[in-house]
Amino acid sequence: MTRRPGPERGAVGAARGAGGAGGAAGAATAVRGAAAALLGVAVGHLATDGPAQPAVALAFGGLVALGECVRVTLPGDREHAPIGTAAALAYALLGPLRGLPTAHGVLQVVAVAGAGTLIGAAGAAAFRGVRGRVTTKGKASDCGRRPRGVPRAIGPLAAGSGYDRGAQRVLTVGFAAVLFQPLYNSGALDRLPLAGPAYGLFLAAVAALAGLWDAVLAAVLERSRSGLRFAAALEDQLRSLLSIGTAIVATGLLLSLLAGEVGLWALPLFCVPLLLAQTSFRRAAAVRATTGQTIETLARATEVAGYTTPGHARRVADTACALGRELGLGSRDLALLEYAALMHDIGQLSLVEPVPGGATALLPDAEQQRIARLGSEVIRRTGVPRQVWQQVARLADPCRLADGRPDASLPLAARIIRVANAHDDLLTAARRHGLPDPSGRLDVLQRLRLDRGGSYDPVVLDALARMGRRGRGAD
Repeated sequence: MTRRPGPERGAVGAARGAGGAGGAAGAATAVRGAAAALLGVAVGHLATDGPAQPAVALAFGGLVALGECVRVTLPGDREHAPIGTAAALAYALLGPLRGLPTAHGVLQVVAVAGAGTLIGAAGAAAFRGVRGRVTTKGKASDCGRRPRGVPRAIGPLAAGSGYDRGAQRVLTVGFAAVLFQPLYNSGALDRLPLAGPAYGLFLAAVAALAGLWDAVLAAVLERSRSGLRFAAALEDQLRSLLSIGTAIVATGLLLSLLAGEVGLWALPLFCVPLLLAQTSFRRAAAVRATTGQTIETLARATEVAGYTTPGHARRVADTACALGRELGLGSRDLALLEYAALMHDIGQLSLVEPVPGGATALLPDAEQQRIARLGSEVIRRTGVPRQVWQQVARLADPCRLADGRPDASLPLAARIIRVANAHDDLLTAARRHGLPDPSGRLDVLQRLRLDRGGSYDPVVLDALARMGRRGRGAD
């Protein structure tokens, strides 16, 4: 991969770091610190007083550890441990076990969930370390690096931090236990009319609140890692909660209810279906990774053929993703934006003669639109999501209709890619002609603003200007 020149790297890095700096970093640090403190108190309490019903604690803790070892990458390219999460939630909501009362309490729930998570994470890390030392034809494997096919836009989300995942689970399980265990252990639930279906509804309400709390924590940590705005990060997490999150929460709820009737036999009964489901998810993830690799390879076709300058597609994609973060796009939209930005110049392969310097931004609008449409037809046949080729097809369309009204049908991603592409084309041309400003950014931004509201969206241009100011401040 061609290395990006310094000024672009500084601008993109500033845009990525700005959203996660200051308050976001402080909030994430507070989450990690609170989880560490809570786990320390819980382990100290368990070491002092000893566990209640150790066999039950060991069974649930072992299941949490197993789930952490076999975590899987689910839709959205985020790592999840459905079995471990469901088991930890089930232990937090566990009342009677096979008709007999339990007395493990909040701190034991936190200690068991935290210890199981740490043990499972250590086992998974050890396995990856052994696999990482395996060589093929004398070359080390890619273990520990961003998985191939995972977009850079969501690389921080897909990679994540094992410590962050553990902190999130400890606080979520602790929250669920605080809502349920004191009421159960004090006998308050027995004095309330919560028999039969009412008891199940109560547990469902507690599990739903725990799921929402988990989404908030995940959004705080995601914002710190990736630089997304909190609203966009929370939207991503709520979307995940409505899909796989709902299944995990429901499994934990049902596991606690079933354990109340049949005992610890409920644990393997629920493990087998989840393990089978994870196999299907792994296959789906492999298909997505293959699609991502195809896109990255196809994006370099114009460079190899000499139609664009080396690294142009990657620079445009990085700038587009930085603009997307600045404008509040979520991780799913950022991934689609990156795919479209990487392949935005595929239509140039249809040209008999290459555009000088590959600078399509200097062509007439009609020619830009023709190239975009041709590229869209090629991309459409690669099997990428529909939004990707639609964004490429519209990226050269004007922002306003013939009557002067803004074109509401023009995707924001298409407007972002057009600005990012023009920025790189003009900046490359400025450097080639040796402008006084070494970066050329001031002059380029002024030229883009000449067509503000016509070819280039004013909102996107303002975001680019903010990125530039932060980049100069960082320098």
